[in-house]
Amino acid sequence: MAANAIEVSDLRKSFGDQCVLDGIDLRVQAGTVFALLGPNGAGKTTLINILATLVAPDSGTASVDGHDVVADRDSVKRAISLTGQSAAVDEVLTGEENLRMMARLSGYSAPDARARAAELIERFDLADAARKRVRTYSGGMRRRLDLAISLVATPPVIFLDEPRTGLDTRSRQTLWTMILGLAAQGITIFLTTQYLEEADLLADRIAVIDHGRVVAQGTAAELKGRVGGEVVELRNPDDEIVRELPTDGTVQGLRTAIDVLDAASVPGASVSIRKPSMDDVFLALTASHDTTTAAAEELEVIR
Repeated sequence: MAANAIEVSDLRKSFGDQCVLDGIDLRVQAGTVFALLGPNGAGKTTLINILATLVAPDSGTASVDGHDVVADRDSVKRAISLTGQSAAVDEVLTGEENLRMMARLSGYSAPDARARAAELIERFDLADAARKRVRTYSGGMRRRLDLAISLVATPPVIFLDEPRTGLDTRSRQTLWTMILGLAAQGITIFLTTQYLEEADLLADRIAVIDHGRVVAQGTAAELKGRVGGEVVELRNPDDEIVRELPTDGTVQGLRTAIDVLDAASVPGASVSIRKPSMDDVFLALTASHDTTTAAAEELEVIR
């Protein structure tokens, strides 16, 4: 069995009177894609900042690539790449210059730095803007450049905090392909996301965090299995979902759900049955959250 690239034990962090992380325990196997899901304010970014040595924990332990994030910060920094939620680029330089500079800082020779920059410019569709100063870039272009910079080098562990933010469909697909390719090379990818299908498609394992605690961990299939057997949908004549009910997958459970939906008396309504989605998982596991409805509305739900 492969070693763990990230280990977290009873990690705690508060800011003033607000407890942000309340005893986090995680193990991330090397060479896998690990996704951390949770509503806004659940503690996802704080956890990544601790693992990247940007914030010190109040108690507990955490290690990345075998190095303690408190006692051996320099070794951790050499073992990781981090892309935060906002673009961190030099606005005075061009996009190409940013990439070449980062490649040189990462140990590439001048010719290899030019080649690596050209490769990433092509992959992230930045060719038309490569020689323009970054201050002229749109928000989406800055985000693509920021992600390209984070992928210049290939350290053992890459942290991506909400990587999809600001990306168009083409750039998103490029990012997903690169993430899977890096994992195939043995690189560990730790990402936070509110896009549920992103975790479903990419992650080998998923953890759901709520109120600073991990409320569930497992593969996408394992987490969906916790919700129930099937979900029964009631749709109106315009094919819009009026109501959904999870069931235990038994014939009696399906009959009961259909009877409940039939009592809603929606003219021209139809009933369909589907397997649980990550949307169902998220809502079920964070049901105790006071802002579950608001959080669900903030998530991009794709069926």
